Amino acid sequence: MEPTLPSPRLGDRSLFPALEARAYLNHAAISPPSQRVQAAVVELMSRYAAQGVGALSHSLEQRERLRQRLAALVGAAPDELGYVANTTAGVRAVALCVPWRARDRVVLLDGEFPANVTPWQRAAELFGLRLSWLRAQDFFGSLGAGLQTLEDALRLGARMVAVSAVQFQTGLRMPLAEIGALCRAHGAELFVDAIQGCGVVPIDVEAMQIDYLSCGSHKWLMGLEGVAFVYARRERAAALRPVVAGWLSHEEGLRFLFEGAGHLRYDRPIRARADLVEGGATPNILFAALEASVEPIAALGVPAILEHVGAYDDALERGLLERGFGSERSPIPAQRSGILAVQPPAGVELGPLHQGLQQRGIACTTPDGRLRFAPHWPNSLTEIDAVLAAVDETIASGARLT
Repeated sequence: MEPTLPSPRLGDRSLFPALEARAYLNHAAISPPSQRVQAAVVELMSRYAAQGVGALSHSLEQRERLRQRLAALVGAAPDELGYVANTTAGVRAVALCVPWRARDRVVLLDGEFPANVTPWQRAAELFGLRLSWLRAQDFFGSLGAGLQTLEDALRLGARMVAVSAVQFQTGLRMPLAEIGALCRAHGAELFVDAIQGCGVVPIDVEAMQIDYLSCGSHKWLMGLEGVAFVYARRERAAALRPVVAGWLSHEEGLRFLFEGAGHLRYDRPIRARADLVEGGATPNILFAALEASVEPIAALGVPAILEHVGAYDDALERGLLERGFGSERSPIPAQRSGILAVQPPAGVELGPLHQGLQQRGIACTTPDGRLRFAPHWPNSLTEIDAVLAAVDETIASGARLT
């Protein structure tokens, strides 16, 4: 009989007994798998070990159940979601499949993670598009400057705006609803890279008027690396060109395998839905892991998770500010995410500081010259004293510029 696993609770890491870090604050990089995730992987592997291809029907059912869960998480319909290998693959699929016209304009943000830049640059070269650049930092604090520069760009006739839900460097949560409204008013389409937001900040593709979205599983969704989902609004998906289609992208693409002779055909239409991107064999083990990781997020509720994480970041930020750190977190609550990014005090070198924290069991990262903390629902506020003590010990031990 399998042991009963504990129910997820905010601030409780009982589902992560093997986790070595005293405080794991790296969910903006990679989340460690919970016992639920590990159990789901082992269970499906056991099915395949026992049944081989006989386990496929179970996986197909699980895949569609997961699609429903993910759709509910972002306010979409299940048939508006398709599976891809990672966030970049979702961005790339949309960038290649949009029915572009020469000299269409794409608006990008300087400061974005390259996953939401490189595919658009490649599309620009392939299809003769024009790129316009705004500064992500202009959306920090008062929204006026950022939204005004966006509207100015839209007035030039932009076809697409590509933006991250949360900026990876600073944790700045972008005003997606306002951006979506501007795009809709000016006839532009909105693409959102959601990997730093989905699972920790509320995202609703309908309310925010998002046309496309891509999100990988291994950060705030707390799944494993190697699977992601892409959303395409139904009417947008119907207009996509199936550049990335494969053999499973056809309508009724599996019939020839299960329904006898006469069903092997090459003229079945490509699906005019987001799942046209599902061109071949799928990572069913990763789907099982993602379903197991998304269940606690849905049960706890993203708003409650954000409130919990916000309280953690509030307390940690206060302690760091008292020690001379500079915070890059927005003073406006609506612009905050799960990320707290700081600059070390004057005279303290980032590299040795980060190394010292790692050695003392505080898992964090240093993207683009920031010290980034990223707690999630399992992190307890009782950890914060240990984090600050590790900071003090590291600085006292000599993590300073010579």
